[in-house]
This record gives sequence, structure tokens and C-alpha cells, in this order.
Amino acid sequence: MSRCERRAEAERIASVRRPAPAGRVVRGPLRCRDRGFVTAEAAVVLPALVLVAMSLVWALLAASAQIQCQDAARAGARAAARQDSPDAVLTTTRRAAPRGARVEVSREGDLVRVTVTASAPGPDELTLELSDEAVALAEETVGVSGG
Repeated sequence: MSRCERRAEAERIASVRRPAPAGRVVRGPLRCRDRGFVTAEAAVVLPALVLVAMSLVWALLAASAQIQCQDAARAGARAAARQDSPDAVLTTTRRAAPRGARVEVSREGDLVRVTVTASAPGPDELTLELSDEAVALAEETVGVSGG
């Protein structure tokens, strides 16, 4: 018999010896009656807390991957603007990009454009396409007058 049950039994026996005043209901101790509610509340709250914590971690990983995409696009645009070889531009960009990122390098007149696209880490149901683009002026055109 648990301590709570022993206490309830002792109170029951004491109430038989001396009756309760009129209009007063005699019950077991409050601590014993609420024990099951605390367990039920914890069972409901704990999964919610775990879900919130996992969501925060996922959001931080996605933000980190977005920053990596941005840094990789900038590094690739600088390399392309310096007239590095196409292989060197791709290598520089992929080194800074998140794992599995797609890199596109294009040139439009005097501008070099590098786009980095990656998927956010996490479950497939929460996949986000993260993308960033950087544009730089090709160095060969800097200081060239138009006429």
C-alpha cells in the first residue's frame, strides 16, 4: 500500500470515529487526488515542447544554409569578375555552398551573375528551395571609357 493510500485510509478511519460537520464533504488529501493530472499534463506538454524545439533547430539549419548560399554566390561572382577560369569559379562557389547545391554562372554584357540554389536540410515534407544570386562587374570593363 502506498503512502498516499495509507494516509487516505487513516483519514477514513478518523472520520468514522468523529463524524464530519454538517455540510462538509470529507475527501482524501489533495496531493493524492492530483497525482494523475500532473502525469496527464506532462504527457500532453512534452511532445509539444519537443516539436517546438525541433522546429527551432530546423529553422536555424535553414537560415544557415541560406547564408551559405549567399556567401557562395558572392565568392563565385568575385571569382568570375576576376576572369578566373570557369572551373575555378565553379570550384570556388561549390566549396562555399551547402552540400548538393546547384550553381549557375552567366554573363550579361559587363555583368557576371552567379546563382546558387540548395535544399534546406530536414525532413522531405519540410523541404525549402533556398536560393541566392550575386552580380559583379567584370574587371576587364572597369575603367574603360565609352568613347
